[in-house]
Amino acid sequence: MASRRMRTRFGSMAGAAVLAAAAAGCGGQAPGDAAASSAAARAAADSQALAAARAASARYHDVAVAEAEGFVPLSPCVALPGVGAMGIHYINLARLLDPAIDAAEPEALLYFPTADGLELAGVEYVLPIFHDGAPWIGSTPPDAADVPPRPSLFGQAFQGPMEGHGPGEPWHYDLHVWVWRNNPAGTFAQWNPALSCP
Repeated sequence: MASRRMRTRFGSMAGAAVLAAAAAGCGGQAPGDAAASSAAARAAADSQALAAARAASARYHDVAVAEAEGFVPLSPCVALPGVGAMGIHYINLARLLDPAIDAAEPEALLYFPTADGLELAGVEYVLPIFHDGAPWIGSTPPDAADVPPRPSLFGQAFQGPMEGHGPGEPWHYDLHVWVWRNNPAGTFAQWNPALSCP
């Protein structure tokens, strides 16, 4: 909502009084303090959302629970030599086809094979790219007109658009979040150099 600008003919003393009153109305915060306060509030909100993502995905340590809720494996264990690994992508197709991004409902789960079975390492939020109502799949990039604006979550811009990580996966934006295994490259890095595929 545009604010009106009022012109006055008061001198510099009156102008100073107006500025002082404005500062008092803002709790005496200088502009820099207000910006820092706003950044802190955003960081706190992002931290709460990240905690929600961890809580919402805790039950998926049991892969049978994930499968019962509609997650299916759509990739082998994905790794890039010298860079790191992403793991096996278990995708929830219903969530994938819903363009909404919800911290409590990741579209993908990232598992790694171990001697004791699959281990949950992280989650992935995915916004697929559609063409004529269907996800765009293939090596050819989608038309620019089909590519939506880049989403963000936890204060992080999604990566992409990019081709799917495995057969049947569409072009998409994504955000990897390593909520269950430490990633030396960062919580939101795409690849985890501490993990590998067998």
